Amino acid sequence: MNDSFTPTEFISVVNQTLEYAYSSALVIGEVASFKVNQGKWVFFDLKDEESSISCFMPLWDLRIPLEDGMKVMVRGLPKITKWGKFSFTVSAVKPVGEGSLKKAYEMLKKKLTQEGLFDPAKKRPIPDDLMRLGVISSTGAAGYADFIKIINARWGGMKVQVAHTQVQGLDAPDQIIKALQYFNERGEVQMIAILRGGGSADDLSCFNDEALVRAIAASKIPVITGIGHEVDESLSDLAADVRASTPSNAAEMLTRDRAEVREKIRRSINRVSQMTLQEIERARDNNRSRINETMRKSLEQIGLARQQNSSQLKRIISLIRVKYLDPMIEANREKIRRCLEKIKVEFERVESDISQKMKTLEVLNPEKVLSQGYAILAGKISPGNIVKITTFKQEIEAEIKKIQERNRDE
Repeated sequence: MNDSFTPTEFISVVNQTLEYAYSSALVIGEVASFKVNQGKWVFFDLKDEESSISCFMPLWDLRIPLEDGMKVMVRGLPKITKWGKFSFTVSAVKPVGEGSLKKAYEMLKKKLTQEGLFDPAKKRPIPDDLMRLGVISSTGAAGYADFIKIINARWGGMKVQVAHTQVQGLDAPDQIIKALQYFNERGEVQMIAILRGGGSADDLSCFNDEALVRAIAASKIPVITGIGHEVDESLSDLAADVRASTPSNAAEMLTRDRAEVREKIRRSINRVSQMTLQEIERARDNNRSRINETMRKSLEQIGLARQQNSSQLKRIISLIRVKYLDPMIEANREKIRRCLEKIKVEFERVESDISQKMKTLEVLNPEKVLSQGYAILAGKISPGNIVKITTFKQEIEAEIKKIQERNRDE
């Protein structure tokens, strides 16, 4: 038996079928007949050499500039309108191909530059006392691993909070925006680093998303970007307070070099030591000169004119200097040398202690434990409760079904 439908019923059934079959379809084509109606709605056709699809989307969902002739990838839902026409409701658009990527980049850059979004006068420097850093990146990416390795090797001791996000694709901008909002709302970090290693222009195009660029510029917490290679420049880079050429370069800009600082301290200690010894030598020479001058004047005042007596007195003065003055000066100089040596020894002891503590912290780093395949379980452990399970790459919510004691003797 064949079912019959009213037109409204039939369109509803067809749309349900389309939604089930293509809940989120990706289509690539060339933009044609682009227009914006009432400042709210976007209409355009997506075509290839043989066919064309009518597309529709709210203006606030359009995050890149569009114009006829651009090649784009759109994500959306196919449906039949109540007038019986096929339409594609678009939720996200991304340019495809070098020409379209460059065109969208230049159009949006011009628009945001005119708004003053990239004004150098608004840029904030890296805090001098930076010890709390927020990082937005894919924790499984090589760029993120290089960044953490360099951070720990150069200085260590910095508290790093990480928000794992996608760093390419249509979903990446919204995930990064949410991470920015998270750090800004909590206010626990002094700076936010957005990191992504090298890739093609298409891979990095998510960092030219208008909503993301505006979120970076509006961040209450200073933002540094380390995106792609040195030659790559995204609009997110232009909106950030500080731009690093790569994730590794960002790590270098955010931290001091421990070896360099150690060497500077050693040079300072040696310089102070040399200056102190020079002052001792000058003081000794001055004392000798003053004593000689005093004795010469005394001789003149007493009226000892005979050369024999004068020579005898000089020998007495020389004897006093050799027997009493020089040993006293040398003893003081030796005391100062010992003090400086103690300072060096104490410095090396503190440095070794800090290095050992950094190694201990690295061993206890939860991220390192998670990377070895372990997980963190958080929540009330009782049947029926929902707990949070954190792995190296995922956060999972699970319901506890059953609990039983573990026999650790087995």
